[in-house]
Amino acid sequence: MRNAGYLNLDTSGEETDGLLRSALKISHMRMIVALEDTGQVSGAAHLLNISQPAASRMIGEMESILGVTLCERLPRGVELTPFGATLARRARTILLQLREVDREIEDLKSGKGGAVFLGAVTAPAIGLAVPAIKRIRRDYPRIEISMQVDTSGVLARELLASRHDFIIARIPDDLNPRLFDARVIGIEKACLIVRRGHPLADGRQVQLEHLTDYDWVFQPGGSLLRRTIETMFISRNVPIPERVLNTTSLLLTMVMVAQTDAIAPVALDMAKFINAPDGLGGGIEILPIAFDIDVQPYSIITPRNRALSPAAQLLYDQILGEIR
Repeated sequence: MRNAGYLNLDTSGEETDGLLRSALKISHMRMIVALEDTGQVSGAAHLLNISQPAASRMIGEMESILGVTLCERLPRGVELTPFGATLARRARTILLQLREVDREIEDLKSGKGGAVFLGAVTAPAIGLAVPAIKRIRRDYPRIEISMQVDTSGVLARELLASRHDFIIARIPDDLNPRLFDARVIGIEKACLIVRRGHPLADGRQVQLEHLTDYDWVFQPGGSLLRRTIETMFISRNVPIPERVLNTTSLLLTMVMVAQTDAIAPVALDMAKFINAPDGLGGGIEILPIAFDIDVQPYSIITPRNRALSPAAQLLYDQILGEIR
């Protein structure tokens, strides 16, 4: 068992040398920095609130551990040797880092700081995550938030690899659901978008069979939205579109829709945002279709038996607050 307060960094079980096995204490780090700052043993002792004999003993301990002389006694104080100066320089960095660790831990405990890594599929990213993030940024500006918008399959694997704190997605069929804790929080509604002035955007309801002969922009095969659309064609005995561009890029999807007669299925929340005057005010139309496109419900998902940090818990709770 290691003694508390020692800087023994050898946790690998392999033979190591030098400071990794030196058992220098944090108090030793403070002492060498105080010696450099004051140039006196008495001054260092005063800074550390210890007696001068105790300070002298501490210097002797360090020199015994390292096997070098750290300071030279002068008539009016001490002067660090090159060994002492090197130790003091590194000790100052170590102490600064420890203060930063202490600050970050306190921020995390209070929820005022830290970092959160979130993944989400498109609809809840826009409808739930963005409003929650806006409130977090207003009330807790020191929290750093990173969000990845992608398919459920990608996000679930990133979550298991500890690259996300939690995700808003679905558990893929090829992953064991027992690996996750999931809470269903919504159903994603999708729609079909086309450019303004598209031949089908004449105000009349569009039937599924009207769509087969157009170009389509889809997410890659196997994605949930694509499977949902293809299943609709199959269940109604309508041929699946054959002229397809596959892409995960929302930007490329928007460009293709805006500049051609292509049709693209997207989350309804995203399409509304793109078209809204206070959104992107984009040049697309939501096709008035004679059928609903309801995608499988999505959940807020964490890995089983992995606790959220205070900052991640704060964002998690804010997102849940969006659906209450």
